[in-house]
Amino acid sequence: MERKKSVCLLIAICCFSNLALGSQDLEGKWKLLKRSIGVSAMHMALLPNDRIIAFDRSHFGPSNITLPQGKCIKGVELETSDCYAHAVEFDPITRKVRPLTIQTDTWCSSGALLANGVLVQTGGYRLGERVVRYLKPCSDCDWEEDHQNGLISPRWYASNQILPNGKIIVVGGRFQFTYEFIPRTSDSDRKILYQLPFLKETMHSPKIPNNLYPFLHLSTDGNLFIFANDRAILLDYVNNRVMKNYPVMPGGISRNYPSTGSSVLLPVNLSSINVHINNNNKPVVHSQVLICGGTLPDSNENAAEAQIFLPAAKTCGRLTITAQNPKWEMEEMPLNRVMGDMILLPTGDVLIINGAAKGTAGWGAAREPVLNPVIYCPKINRFRILSPSLIPRLYHSTAHLLSDGRVLVGGSNPNVNYNFSALFPTELSLEAFYPPYFNLMSNRSRPSISTVKPGAFLKLKYTENFSLGFKLRSGDLGEIFVTMVAPSFTTHSFAMNQRLLVLELHGAVQKSNTAGDYIVQCSAPPTAALAPPGYYQLFLVNDGVPSKAVWVQIK
Repeated sequence: MERKKSVCLLIAICCFSNLALGSQDLEGKWKLLKRSIGVSAMHMALLPNDRIIAFDRSHFGPSNITLPQGKCIKGVELETSDCYAHAVEFDPITRKVRPLTIQTDTWCSSGALLANGVLVQTGGYRLGERVVRYLKPCSDCDWEEDHQNGLISPRWYASNQILPNGKIIVVGGRFQFTYEFIPRTSDSDRKILYQLPFLKETMHSPKIPNNLYPFLHLSTDGNLFIFANDRAILLDYVNNRVMKNYPVMPGGISRNYPSTGSSVLLPVNLSSINVHINNNNKPVVHSQVLICGGTLPDSNENAAEAQIFLPAAKTCGRLTITAQNPKWEMEEMPLNRVMGDMILLPTGDVLIINGAAKGTAGWGAAREPVLNPVIYCPKINRFRILSPSLIPRLYHSTAHLLSDGRVLVGGSNPNVNYNFSALFPTELSLEAFYPPYFNLMSNRSRPSISTVKPGAFLKLKYTENFSLGFKLRSGDLGEIFVTMVAPSFTTHSFAMNQRLLVLELHGAVQKSNTAGDYIVQCSAPPTAALAPPGYYQLFLVNDGVPSKAVWVQIK
């Protein structure tokens, strides 16, 4: 069965019409995985061993899970020893929870996964604001804290992005209009703090900044897209030079903390027909950013001082950041939403989940939880409303794609301490959301990846051609494409480092001599600007139904 070299992302499940909010036929389903993991998942990351790391802050009192005997913490900021865990490892398959030890406060921090699979977490509050923490993906590993080679500047509400050279850029933070790089491997790394006036220019006010947790996306040309409040720049971070100032996003809406919207780099299609020649006669793979939700600039002030909860925005802006003359294309979600999480699905669709219809981020600052996720199909610019959860997920909620295609959802604590009797109680639970492609599995078989060759130890090289073997029930072969998804570090409605690549395929899908076995020829991403070194979830999608992922490492 012949396949075109360029694989279309127009997936069948995107072609259904929008469904009414009250309909009984809404797609997707929910399942409670764990009533309590002991902590509220303010921050969430996925390791290459398929373990979820979730953690909270550590100086606001006890959690609901204790450390192993003998591991109590006695810090400078603590009057007594703290024997409670504020971070855990969660296994989505067995649902087992393992407490982890945090020495300094991680409140409103940031993170990324290094190329070797080690989770790096940066900054936080008070004594934790300059600390860099590391967690290796092994069965008994715990957090290691680096105070000697920590951050130059205090970072609270900063953002991270993995770069083509494998380093991490750390941008912003409260009253920090700078950026720096970790891990520190040179004298310049240890001494130089790069100024970024754009962050000061986009601050709404010292009290209500509306530019914290700036949205960072590595452009396909290797430069860094930075969005704060209502506008963006393209930064050459090596030479500390602004390459481009993008138009202000229309609508008068603030999109960053505390007027929290969300942002995602839309799927990057690596098929050769998507490579364009720019004005400098260099090939460019176009990339687009989608930013959704947020609220009016003074929403936080209204909620905090007058208990007036302004409506959240329904608008989204889509921008081709590699275009010569980029312009925002405005779209509208079916539901108002602030504090929503945007998660890339293996099919190339965007899931928008969690949040509220009124108010803003902050303690007790939101009302009307939005229980229905929506799905956005980038190819046809269409939203669909999905089945609702029963659990409100407001301030300090998180979500992450799992390797089996489910989306893990947790967190929500709009209260100063753990409070289980408030209007919106502290949430310690984890749920799994099953996107609409699980509905398709009732009458279509799910593909299963069987081999990656050469891919020794599932390691790929840039530009390398490899064959992907998969199993599928006979007669079910349809439109095939292959995606690579970079795992994110998710907090405060922004999935840092999230990235989805649609790989180039070659020739026809080949059928092997064994019934139900097929092989497709693929090309690994050609450059580190397109795919920074590290671990990726590799999916094969057949007629809108994704396989379970296998982890591959590219470098």
